[in-house]
Amino acid sequence: MLIRQATNADHPLLLDLWLRSVRATHHFLQPSDIEALLPQLRDTYLPAVELWVAVDDLDLPTGFIGLNESHVEMLFIEPDLRGQGIGRALLDHARHSRSGLSVDVNEQNPEAAGFYLHYGFVQTGRSPLDGEGRPFPLLHMRLEG
Repeated sequence: MLIRQATNADHPLLLDLWLRSVRATHHFLQPSDIEALLPQLRDTYLPAVELWVAVDDLDLPTGFIGLNESHVEMLFIEPDLRGQGIGRALLDHARHSRSGLSVDVNEQNPEAAGFYLHYGFVQTGRSPLDGEGRPFPLLHMRLEG
């Protein structure tokens, strides 16, 4: 598996991957929530983070991670490829270039929280609202080392 830094040309494919992934995993969101997030992701969130993308043999994205310093702002995997080590490889890649990773995970997405706990993150706190002030509680997690 190849992990490379994303370019602006990757953004449309990453948006499509994000949409498929969120629809498959974020069951607590309404379709209107997802549609409202899409332009924010496109216009604000993707350009604001350091993006790394896992690609297949045809250079098509299979997953991506967005970092702000040592904070994992986003990690999304192609839904049909979950459980194949892509998320772990992206976290490993991030971990090798910085220390003390942190992440905020939607409490209502127990598979994601379980993934991070299994990787070795520990919960350090909880917020009743997400970063936009919506009633989607966040678990704050940290990985030492």
